[in-house]
Amino acid sequence: MTARVAVLASGGGSNLQAILEYFDALGPRAGASVALVASDRPSAGALDRARARAIPAVHLDAERRGDTMAEVLEAHGVHVVALAGYLRFVPPAVTRRWLGKIVNVHPALLPAFAGAGMYGLRVHQAVIDAGVRVTGVTVHFVDEEYDRGPIIAQWPVPVLPVDTAESLARRVLATEHALYPPALHAVATGAVTLGTDGRVVGVSDALPDCTRFALSHSDAAPRVAELFPGSHTV
Repeated sequence: MTARVAVLASGGGSNLQAILEYFDALGPRAGASVALVASDRPSAGALDRARARAIPAVHLDAERRGDTMAEVLEAHGVHVVALAGYLRFVPPAVTRRWLGKIVNVHPALLPAFAGAGMYGLRVHQAVIDAGVRVTGVTVHFVDEEYDRGPIIAQWPVPVLPVDTAESLARRVLATEHALYPPALHAVATGAVTLGTDGRVVGVSDALPDCTRFALSHSDAAPRVAELFPGSHTV
């Protein structure tokens, strides 16, 4: 069975685009497809990307992004929920219903630089202000706390002395585009699961291909490979 994925996004949908292109590239090997795109912003570019592909696109108004969000997802037969730059808190009715099947990508190495209000350029500026030399991308399961769910995969991105929040954001986003789609696919197909003890199961078997994809497709990859030749998912 092909898993039906709902992508929730608040912005332009570049991660959505990366997911769509990754599934396209898998062709008949794809075990998932995007069945719904939803946004809290009616003018979000992600909704336009969905409509261009004839994918159902839904604006989550104040009511729909509350507890009735679960009803929206159920109505579209959603098996897996992917947060891709979605800036709203997901209601517990959704995180409980899709526990182990709802994932997020965060533009830092969790648990650092996490929590309410830590998104977009705020994260990258905080990284620079802290003087750390390495940031990165984290894909994790979503629970009822911001950015606290079990980690599925991480990938490092060096912080360069000349970096601004904007330049760092571009390299981190490129790494998101490489890491998130294969990690999402691994969850959607059951290759990676959340165990009853809260631990991630299957990472070592399912995600080496994910890191190889990251190295070959990320704009940041040459620099990452140079500085971190032994890097891998965790």
